[in-house]
Amino acid sequence: MPDNVDIGITAHSFDYIGTRTRYKAKIGWIGYHPSLLPRHRGRSSIEWAVRMRDAITGGTVFWLNSGIDRGDIAYQEVCFIDPKLYAMEPRKAAKLLWEHELQSMGLELIKKALVDISNGIIKKSPQKKEFSTFEPSTDVKDVFKPDLLMLERNASASK
Repeated sequence: MPDNVDIGITAHSFDYIGTRTRYKAKIGWIGYHPSLLPRHRGRSSIEWAVRMRDAITGGTVFWLNSGIDRGDIAYQEVCFIDPKLYAMEPRKAAKLLWEHELQSMGLELIKKALVDISNGIIKKSPQKKEFSTFEPSTDVKDVFKPDLLMLERNASASK
């Protein structure tokens, strides 16, 4: 990543953006997460909203930090979950919810954040810990942390 970056952006990413990468952006990094953070942190957030029969869900643009989906909230938007989705296989229902609601919502929220940031407006509200949940992945792939691999390599090379 070049050193002259103002802001980093990630959307519905399953990879961890490490400290070395986050600090290269002058303003910071924003990410889009398809849930109303702090609820349903983790990679399978949409599927868990369906599995838990949440009436509403939504999207969050937040400031990345060292925790997974734990940074300060910049923007959120709400949408209703059609009760018909509860009768479907959760993964298929999550895919439809993403395609019909959450994907376009994420694009609009990121656009709003970038317009505000370019005008000097930076919003940050801490997540309310008492409402946080973190559900396990419904996939087998673990979160990839490339920065940790670099640190391990550097530590063993210096011995």
